[in-house]
Amino acid sequence: MFLTLLCFSFIVQAYLEGPPGPPQGVHVARWLLTWTPAPEEPDVTFTVQYRSFHESGWTDVPDCVQISSSQCNVTSAGGADQHGCTLLRVQAVRRGLTSEPVQACSKFGDPCTPEVRLSARPGSLTVHLPGNHSLALEHAAHAKHRVFYGKEGEPLKDYVDKVSSVTIQGLQEGQRYCVMTQFLLYQRPAGPPSCISCQLIPLSQHQSKQTWILAVVLLVVLPAVLTPLVVYLFMFRCGSVKRWLRSNRHSLSQHFFQDLSSEGHIRVSSIDPEEHFDRVTSIQASSPCTPLRASCPALEQH
Repeated sequence: MFLTLLCFSFIVQAYLEGPPGPPQGVHVARWLLTWTPAPEEPDVTFTVQYRSFHESGWTDVPDCVQISSSQCNVTSAGGADQHGCTLLRVQAVRRGLTSEPVQACSKFGDPCTPEVRLSARPGSLTVHLPGNHSLALEHAAHAKHRVFYGKEGEPLKDYVDKVSSVTIQGLQEGQRYCVMTQFLLYQRPAGPPSCISCQLIPLSQHQSKQTWILAVVLLVVLPAVLTPLVVYLFMFRCGSVKRWLRSNRHSLSQHFFQDLSSEGHIRVSSIDPEEHFDRVTSIQASSPCTPLRASCPALEQH
């Protein structure tokens, strides 16, 4: 009973954690496969698998099943087919759950991976591929290249199949485009693809000239025009500018107070028309308190 509960809690914990993150930077060079574990993934092992071009399923490499190392010599998978051009991939494993498999790529050209060289022109990218590789010599036109391409940072979904070099047209100037190439045998992938290579598509002369003119206008012409204008206004039209500002400020303040008064924010007091006041016609500067003795009791006592 205790073992049953322990196994059940183990399974529940594994599924609550979810599958581990996939390995990163999976490369192969001379049958040595290397990769980097996903960050912050403890208790993870790795399994390497291979598949030849005429097979549909994947097979574990015998010496690379649930290993804790981040590299494996896959020589034992080289005899999977007569050419040794097999696909390789790695997946992380933790408590029975596996990550998404990551296919290995080759940084350097070898008999099973095309050697890629790029050259860019305005609006186009040329992928230089040799047409006399070992697979082509044996299988003639049945051996081709599949060239995947796309903008840098985006999935490489578009592709074209060619026997040798290919030029991709209609690319956006000033953008970086990336390429990944793989051998095809009888329209099936054979061997690891090349690692992704990127190239900047240069601007045409027309666009470069427009960019240069715009930069000159912004950096040279515009300051050269604005500086004399500012100096002229400061030296010769300073009084006019001040008067204009004062007149506009007075007009603005009038409109401002009128708007506030109309909205009821400012109460302007007015004289009640029903009130009556005596009007003073004249005041004589005679001796103090002579006509108004009643109002000066202090003087009467002296």
